[in-house]
Formats: sequence, C-alpha cells, structure tokens
Amino acid sequence: MSYFYVFLTIILTVYGQIVIKWQVLRAGALPGDAFSKVQFLIHLVLNPWVLSAFLAAFLASVTWMAAMTKLQLSHAYPFMSLAFVLVILFSHVFFGEQVTTLKVAGILLVVLGLAIGSQG
Repeated sequence: MSYFYVFLTIILTVYGQIVIKWQVLRAGALPGDAFSKVQFLIHLVLNPWVLSAFLAAFLASVTWMAAMTKLQLSHAYPFMSLAFVLVILFSHVFFGEQVTTLKVAGILLVVLGLAIGSQG
C-alpha cells in the first residue's frame, strides 16, 4: 500500500503541474502594470481548474505523509523523479513541447538513477 501512496503522490503532483500550465496558457501573458498583475493572478487563483490543482497538491502531501509512515525517505524519494519524466511526456502530448534527444537522455538517466537509488 505504501507504494500506492507514492504513486498517488506522483500522479497528483503531475496533474497539478499540467493543469496549472494549461490554465496559464489559456489566461495569456502576465500584464505589465502592478494592479493588472494582481487582478490577473487573483482571477487565475480563483479559477476552478487551478483550485483543483491546489487541492491535488494538498492531497499529494497527504498521500506522501501516508507513504512516509511505512517507507524510508531515502528509499521512497527517488520515485518522485518519475514526476519529471511524466511532466516531460505530458507536456509533449498536451502542449506540443519538444522532446529532444537531450531530454530523452535525461529521462533515461532519471530512470536509471531511480533503479539504482531505490535499491538500498
């Protein structure tokens, strides 16, 4: 069950990042003057999708606490690197961001690091 909590933490974290990027893209560029910036950010923070991302971040914290009751931090934390891998992949799928050779090499290094780091 502990690994399930780690998995939920990763999924909720990635969900939040993807949703926030999506909503920021929909909202447009940050305005130049201070009042408009504050107004823009308040509108963004009150967006139901952004609120769901904040809720996901909170739930990710809760599931991480549950995982920490059974797993050593030094064993569980390397799994969080999968969030980087998933964000790169989902950014490509949903936003058309490029997956370059260097990013693929980085993903492979992360997965290798996860395999090694989670062993002891």
